[in-house]
Amino acid sequence: MQRGSKTIIGGLVVLFVSGGMRAQSARVSGEVTDQQKAVIPRAEIRVANLQTGIDRNTKTNAAGFYMAPYLLPGLYRVYVRAPGFANVSSEDLSVSAGQTLVVNFQLRLGSATEEVRVKAGSQLLNTTDASLSSVVDREFVKNLPLNGRSLQTLITLAPGVQTNVTSSGDQGQFAVNGQRANANYFTIDGVSSNVGTWTFPGLYSQASAGTLPATNIQGGFNGLVSLDDLQEMRVLTSTSAPEVGRSPGAQVSLVTRSGTNQYHGAVYEYLRNEAFDANDWFANALSLPKPPLRLNDYGGTFGGPVRLPKYNGHDKTFFFFSYENQGFKLPQVLQTVVPSLAARQSATPDAAPILNAFPTPNGADLGLDGAEFNTA
Repeated sequence: MQRGSKTIIGGLVVLFVSGGMRAQSARVSGEVTDQQKAVIPRAEIRVANLQTGIDRNTKTNAAGFYMAPYLLPGLYRVYVRAPGFANVSSEDLSVSAGQTLVVNFQLRLGSATEEVRVKAGSQLLNTTDASLSSVVDREFVKNLPLNGRSLQTLITLAPGVQTNVTSSGDQGQFAVNGQRANANYFTIDGVSSNVGTWTFPGLYSQASAGTLPATNIQGGFNGLVSLDDLQEMRVLTSTSAPEVGRSPGAQVSLVTRSGTNQYHGAVYEYLRNEAFDANDWFANALSLPKPPLRLNDYGGTFGGPVRLPKYNGHDKTFFFFSYENQGFKLPQVLQTVVPSLAARQSATPDAAPILNAFPTPNGADLGLDGAEFNTA
């Protein structure tokens, strides 16, 4: 019987607005023209994060093209201003990790006091590459009952993903489009998390080569990112760009949450108990009582601004803290062979203490001085 295990996950993230990893950040780009389709150079572009209030400013080049790179995932609004034209702003744009949104603007003649708000609609197209990916955001995650509070179930939702049976020689948990199970590449906020080690002694090729994600003792991804610390996850399964990763399998990009201009926090506990479960099938078959099952997963999050001199009326430094603790008892049904009662009674004085050290049999007598012992 496995007595129990405990996993403690904690993290403190201080986010500075100086940029981010290219593969994890997003970009908004497009073209600015007038009503006659002529490009407008030197138009001022302001990309504003609606959750933190941080702006990224740029201008169109001679071809009327603009790009705002290194954006954190979240909600944005784009403002465009040019002399002799009415100001234009977009509706709220949802930007996810690794995404490039193409948002084009057409300005009309007018005064600088006018503002036209447009809907992006079909302009939100990825025209920069042919990659195939699936994005799971925070709203989706918090509404799903995930077994073990881990990310594995979400990864299997991506196209081309097939679960694998793990073994000592193959510890990868899923394969994508015919690739090996250890060909997947995990990053957290742009930093590689393929630092997994095998839980048994010895260096196996996959673990020593750094081709496995850092899982916990249960094989879960809670040690990578707690679900309550996850902002979003992108699983790229085909035609990845060169900057994404080194492996040919799935590119799993995890982005952690950031604080905002308001303080927010939450506490939670998820539990499992044998009082809520039926008896194990094998325990029923052996007429064993229901064994104790305990799983307590609890923690909390807290984030907000660091009160420093404000930028453009907003804070520019944020913190986010996440803590998760798992404690569990996982019963297992065991059927084995121990010395029979007859063997114990007929044992010599020297051998009797050894035979009696085994548990008393509670199953069928198997003959040859052996009997069944069943437990959970």
